[in-house]
Amino acid sequence: MLVLFETSVGYAIFKVLNEKKLQEVDSLWKEFETPEKANKIVKLKHFEKFQDTAEALAAFTALMEGKINKQLKKVLKKIVKEAHEPLAVADAKLGGVIKEKLNLSCIHSPVVNELMRGIRSQMDGLIPGVEPREMAAMCLGLAHSLSRYRLKFSADKVDTMIVQAISLLDDLDKELNNYIMRCREWYGWHFPELGKIISDNLTYCKCLQKVGDRKNYASAKLSELLPEEVEAEVKAAAEISMGTEVSEEDICNILHLCTQVIEISEYRTQLYEYLQNRMMAIAPNVTVMVGELVGARLIAHAGSLLNLAKHAASTVQILGAEKALFRALKSRRDTPKYGLIYHASLVGQTSPKHKGKISRMLAAKTVLAIRYDAFGEDSSSAMGVENRAKLEARLRTLEDRGIRKISGTGKALAKTEKYEHKSEVKTYDPSGDSTLPTCSKKRKIEQVDKEDEITEKKAKKAKIKVKETGFHHVGQAGLDLLTSSDPPASASQSAEITVEEEEEEEKVAEEEETSVKKKKKKGKKKHIKEEPLSEEEPCTSTAIA
Repeated sequence: MLVLFETSVGYAIFKVLNEKKLQEVDSLWKEFETPEKANKIVKLKHFEKFQDTAEALAAFTALMEGKINKQLKKVLKKIVKEAHEPLAVADAKLGGVIKEKLNLSCIHSPVVNELMRGIRSQMDGLIPGVEPREMAAMCLGLAHSLSRYRLKFSADKVDTMIVQAISLLDDLDKELNNYIMRCREWYGWHFPELGKIISDNLTYCKCLQKVGDRKNYASAKLSELLPEEVEAEVKAAAEISMGTEVSEEDICNILHLCTQVIEISEYRTQLYEYLQNRMMAIAPNVTVMVGELVGARLIAHAGSLLNLAKHAASTVQILGAEKALFRALKSRRDTPKYGLIYHASLVGQTSPKHKGKISRMLAAKTVLAIRYDAFGEDSSSAMGVENRAKLEARLRTLEDRGIRKISGTGKALAKTEKYEHKSEVKTYDPSGDSTLPTCSKKRKIEQVDKEDEITEKKAKKAKIKVKETGFHHVGQAGLDLLTSSDPPASASQSAEITVEEEEEEEKVAEEEETSVKKKKKKGKKKHIKEEPLSEEEPCTSTAIA
């Protein structure tokens, strides 16, 4: 069995002398304790040396990508194919490529890893002709070259400076807000009216630093900081101020805080200019699309420009709103439409109903700009300017409700129906607010009596109809008796049947009358119970009656 061993100096191919000892994996390290023992296990068969570091770098980059270098291909064809023995390799991926292209049987197992470890420990004794100093120098040079190749180092494309700058800018904003709030509150005890007159924080601190005590405002000249009207207002407020007196030591501490605020503000402006320049150098198209602050925050959130370029447009759209996204997924509600991209100028100037559409379109165009800046060699911002112009035109059409048709000439505007609100508007009924009866007790009794008379008349009419129908049935039975050929017994039976039907109908009518009378009695009892209330609170209708 042959072993392929890669070093920083060149390729080495070893011949395994005693394969039986390879079966004991746990005790194999004992066979490589000394160079003499190691030479009994493996022996160098061929060594292909690199000419310089560039050749070594090309060979190792090819191995990392799973490819075979031309130099390695020559060595394998010359040595391994002639030996007709299996080849042990440290990388299974490399073994697959060798087997595919050169049709050589390759072995990769834990035994091979232990064998490689033993050869590496006794490399100086197993490879003659290579000095340790030369080996160390080649290792160091190859490590540096390989690191530069992996990082693809470029001073103009370092996005870590952007990440640090935007993080520091956010921290400075927080600290400035805290310092200014403390300064206004502290000096407000001495001159509270100044905070209402001067709203700008930096101007407030500069004015305070120049004057100091409230008594000095009468003789101070603030024309460089404030307009004439505001200056006169400040001086008039200083004369009649309601603030307390403070000592000189307190004023000195407040002034020292003001100087800190002014210095931090100046450094912030300088840092913002630096961030603008770095963003235009590294990601000019992204800066044109979303602005330098939003672009820098997107890069910082993703970790680097390359990581951001790997994200999809939908991910960039909601980048920064991860908590809201997972909360919406957990509660099965609507997911957020935008994250950090909400602070872009295009989204900010859009009406609320179109913010979702514009953020989606802006995310799609921004991803194209990010990938162009990350992988493209051109550093111009022409693509970003063109895409931004398209988005602005699209925004104008949405705002003007000028959505054009997809089919046809494209010049005709799409017809949209006017919205009409069709839901019924319910009005308030005030009749239920009053607890007084709408009519008098006497009128109610009269109405009940009339209803009773009507029901009695209806009941009498029903009785008359029933009797008429009964006589009709009897007469009909007599006719049937005369005309029929049956004996008289059948006719008497039919007459009895009709009489029974008449009696049943009379009973039903009587039951209906009794039920109606019971209902009337219940209604009268209710009216009698309501009499005391109506007597205590008589309504206007009773008075008229």
